[in-house]
Amino acid sequence: MKLREIYSSEKTTISFEIFPPDSEDKYQKLQEEISILNKYTPQFFSLTYGATGKKSHTYKNVLEKLKQSINTDIMPHITCINRSKEDIDEHISFLKTLKTENVLALRGDYPEDSNEICNYFCYANNLVEYIKSNTDFSIAVAGYPEGHLESKTIEDDIKNLKKKVEAGANAIFTQMFFENDKFFAYLEKLEKAKIQVPVIAGIMPIISSNQLEKIMPLARVTIPEKLKNKILQHFHDNDYIKQLGIEFTSKQCAELIENKVKGLHFFTLNKAFSTSKILDNIL
Repeated sequence: MKLREIYSSEKTTISFEIFPPDSEDKYQKLQEEISILNKYTPQFFSLTYGATGKKSHTYKNVLEKLKQSINTDIMPHITCINRSKEDIDEHISFLKTLKTENVLALRGDYPEDSNEICNYFCYANNLVEYIKSNTDFSIAVAGYPEGHLESKTIEDDIKNLKKKVEAGANAIFTQMFFENDKFFAYLEKLEKAKIQVPVIAGIMPIISSNQLEKIMPLARVTIPEKLKNKILQHFHDNDYIKQLGIEFTSKQCAELIENKVKGLHFFTLNKAFSTSKILDNIL
């Protein structure tokens, strides 16, 4: 089912992001986690793709296996930074052979070890336009409720988002956020900018202080003071942090559903426990 059909429903949909494991043991573990998450009848799983394509072989193997082993749709990611046109054409052809319906088109993160970062497509809107003209895929893109790290203002970021939508994007999946007010304000800004495709809330349950230390420098995301203080007070108690994350995110998601958000897209980090507990609380 294509994105435009999935998000035509009034009901809030559920989907999950996973990443390709780099060993057979980790893949088997991922299959176990997927079997838990599948009990919540998600619309699809999205599968990430590295910015430089260094693990493209792993990505393709995992994608093929998942397509064969689970009944739920897969939405592959496509990135364009530091990739040639031939590489992207080959990637698109591969996805066509798998009968892919939906993709998430991203610029990707700048590679740390290469000066060649813009081989063919420099921005996600260029990639969206190319995919639209060469496939029948429904295309999702990324949105940033607090603005992309590289944007000077949220208004500049929304101008870039509008380019992606005008190029053919069918849905927007947001970066994680912890303050719903910022998400609702973002929706108002998009409406004023006449961006009218469905906006899906990106949700990342807090599972450890180590997770936050790794992820927060990579994104422009505010943690509410009350939540931040609790994390700092129990920084080395991962059991407490995990339970705190479940309780906080359950309330966050319940409010989003109450306000009729089109979808919740959980960044699972290949772990089902916290996400499943949250869904038990809200569904």
